Amino acid sequence: MLSRRDLVLSAALVAASHPLRAQGAPPQGSLTLAFGAEPTTLDPVRYSAGVDTYGVGQLFEQLTRPDPSGVMRNWLAESYEVVGTAEKPIIDIRIRRGVKFHNGDPLTAADFEFSYQRLRDPAQSRWSHLQANVERFEIVDDHHFRLHFKQPDAVYVERYLQLWATPKRYFEQVGPEGFARAPVGTGPWKLVSWKPKEEMQLEAFDDYWNRDHRPGVKNVTIKFIPEDLTRVAAFRTGAVDWIDAVPPALVEEFKAMPDVETTSVISGNNLFLNFGTHMPNSPFKDVRVRQAAAHAVNFDTIIRRVLFGQGQRYAEIGEGSSGYDPDLKPLPFDPRKARDLLRQAGFANGFDTPFYNLTTPREPNIKEMGEACATYLTAVGIRCRVVQLEYGAWINLGRRGRSGPPDMDGIISWMWSHDVPGDPGTAWAGHLHSFQAGQGWGSYSYTEDAEMDALVKEQRGIMDREKRAALLRRIARRKRDEVLGGLTSYRPLITIAWRKDKVSFKGWPWPGYYRNLQEIGLKS
Repeated sequence: MLSRRDLVLSAALVAASHPLRAQGAPPQGSLTLAFGAEPTTLDPVRYSAGVDTYGVGQLFEQLTRPDPSGVMRNWLAESYEVVGTAEKPIIDIRIRRGVKFHNGDPLTAADFEFSYQRLRDPAQSRWSHLQANVERFEIVDDHHFRLHFKQPDAVYVERYLQLWATPKRYFEQVGPEGFARAPVGTGPWKLVSWKPKEEMQLEAFDDYWNRDHRPGVKNVTIKFIPEDLTRVAAFRTGAVDWIDAVPPALVEEFKAMPDVETTSVISGNNLFLNFGTHMPNSPFKDVRVRQAAAHAVNFDTIIRRVLFGQGQRYAEIGEGSSGYDPDLKPLPFDPRKARDLLRQAGFANGFDTPFYNLTTPREPNIKEMGEACATYLTAVGIRCRVVQLEYGAWINLGRRGRSGPPDMDGIISWMWSHDVPGDPGTAWAGHLHSFQAGQGWGSYSYTEDAEMDALVKEQRGIMDREKRAALLRRIARRKRDEVLGGLTSYRPLITIAWRKDKVSFKGWPWPGYYRNLQEIGLKS
């Protein structure tokens, strides 16, 4: 059996359960919200990026999740513990009784087994590698199952026990296409309709299991309005009651409005610039060129002037996350050193490169931030030709192993969430570990470094939190020094605004990029 030291990842979670509560008053009324970005799918197995949680996170749930304070809690898991041996751990999970899917089917262990089988299938999931260490799924009874691991997997526990509750019987009845059109989960919201690039309509689920943490409004319409000024205008005119991604230049103005409430929180997202070091003859293969780029960009000034302070600088791992090192600082802004490094690398006259920039406001002022980075790089000789891309084209360009246009061949403004409370393991597996076709590793990676690959794999297998954190700090320092897996920039602050006389939040904000509408309601 694992020792107490080996069980640190699960001990707090086992104790932190949410019991079922007595049913409160049914939700009533309606609200209209505006999101600056739109999910690409509502199938939790097929999601490709954090923006997909804007929809998936309303309809579907996992075994554990962070609460509004960022503390991890048992959710659909009533309890769990890590047993077995240090070499081959077993996660023993008991799920809640009385949980229903939106179509009325009861949640059972068979549904989680079905979710596991879909998640491990690379034909269905982009995240099959996250299930690679699970050797066997054992159903004990309808509300009890065990995950048998062939080797330790710390990230599995840190990432909310990975599995999403998806209804086996319903999925088999309607098939993948039917499920994509009419997804069914256990979450607090049911899907009524979705018109891509326009709106999504949700209805509070009357039989939602967690009566203490449920919506206080019956219907919600989410408008997708990527243009900042249009979204703000919709709020000002009363067309919407709530908006996310308040433009940074307007945050202070919104805070001063007497009839408006706002909240600004550090997003779980982590932004960085990535370089096409995997491409033949790429200048960025030379570590000196990557270091030159790191010294060329003044992110502190960008945060102050472009983001109006709505960003937090970080070096590889954000404050509060696993492996955070307060002594590790970003490489300093030093354009003279940047030019000298370029000369040493054989680029005394600089070079030209495409710079792929996201225009969809996945984070506030993301387009302007990327343009500022390109300007700083150009000033030292890394001459950027900015290519503006909306979200779909941007994420498709970044993905490795796809058919279609050539791989990203220059610099790309990129992001990969470490989530809340924060852990870099999954993100680094995706953009720091080298790309391995069909295995999930490096799905958006342009880095090829055998030593770093070994370290990324090693940290995943350390179940002792303190030992793993030490290795994460070691990886972070080498990643910073050699600018591997991208040049880290900042974590965004996201400001959300709502009408204080109409909208109420109990327990706000719930993590989930802070668009999670777990307890949104009408002001009584």
